[in-house]
Amino acid sequence: MAHIDRAFRSNIKLRHLQLLVALDEFRHLGRTAEFLSVSQPAVSKVLAEVEKMLGLTLFTRSTRGTEPTPAGESLVRFARAVLAQYDVTRDEIEAVASGAAGRVRVGSMSATLPVLLAQAVTRLKDRSPRATVLVEEGDLTHLLPRLRLSELDVIVGRLEPAYAAPDLITDALYEDPMVAIVAAGHPLSRQASADWADLARHPLVLPPPWASLRVKIEQAFIRHGQQPPADVIESSSYLAVTTFVAQRQAVGFVAGSVGRQLQAEGRFHVLGMAVAVDLPPVGIITLRDRRLPPSVAELSECLRETAREIDMAHRNTDTNDTNDTNDTNGGTGSSRSAGKGARTRKTAKSASKTL
Repeated sequence: MAHIDRAFRSNIKLRHLQLLVALDEFRHLGRTAEFLSVSQPAVSKVLAEVEKMLGLTLFTRSTRGTEPTPAGESLVRFARAVLAQYDVTRDEIEAVASGAAGRVRVGSMSATLPVLLAQAVTRLKDRSPRATVLVEEGDLTHLLPRLRLSELDVIVGRLEPAYAAPDLITDALYEDPMVAIVAAGHPLSRQASADWADLARHPLVLPPPWASLRVKIEQAFIRHGQQPPADVIESSSYLAVTTFVAQRQAVGFVAGSVGRQLQAEGRFHVLGMAVAVDLPPVGIITLRDRRLPPSVAELSECLRETAREIDMAHRNTDTNDTNDTNDTNGGTGSSRSAGKGARTRKTAKSASKTL
């Protein structure tokens, strides 16, 4: 394989990698040529050059288009990673030249985008107004491959144990229990409390079937003697959840910090019930062997500072709830709340070590 090593070290150029990625995206010589603003024969010629250098067939051609071979898939993954790192380096150099503070590419889950990430980005922009932040929302099945391809710098979300891997570094920040929300004016918003039977009588907005949270919510219905309603919309998008909760008079499930903000804005109401599902802590995910640009490190610090404020707000809310319980039950709520807080902090610390 000496010729392959020689090709990578001396012969493969950036334009070759760009063409391979474009071919993988479009799977068609003509559309690739149009995208790259070159002729179709030119695309065929460059592809043939790369295949000759490596002594491998990278794409099969047919009347239906092109398909990468196993060797082609490997080279495309390499090309994507190199081009992503090229973009990072270019942005860093341009930022230094212009006096800006750099560019950060963040993947965020819906549990963290509206409060933690939004407030952290505001904090970053207060310090570095010219910093650029690109935000992409999704779940870990979508975001982790992009992190590994260097198309994202950092992920903010729940630290799902099922996605733990040796190449990832995780930093647990705080616990954020789930709450159920409805639109302001919904019949359930006028009740002092609600239960799972109430939820079963209304449409739901739930995470997709493959999400672990979906299974946990359905199990909670069954534990309380209820079947989840058949009228369901599935999405992990924050925008989709809030849109359909508002427009369909449905019940949705969001992180507690998100629910409290939505209620404070007056558009939604947090139902008076405990959504007792086991959830991992919120935290930061980065790649172990990747050097973080200064702008990413600065945003990470803003995330930690914001997380401490959110965690403190959670504890203050718990204290107020405990005081209310003491007024009603003669003080029995205090020890329960303190125990719950200790367990929460211990769980977050444990997750940060084990993922």
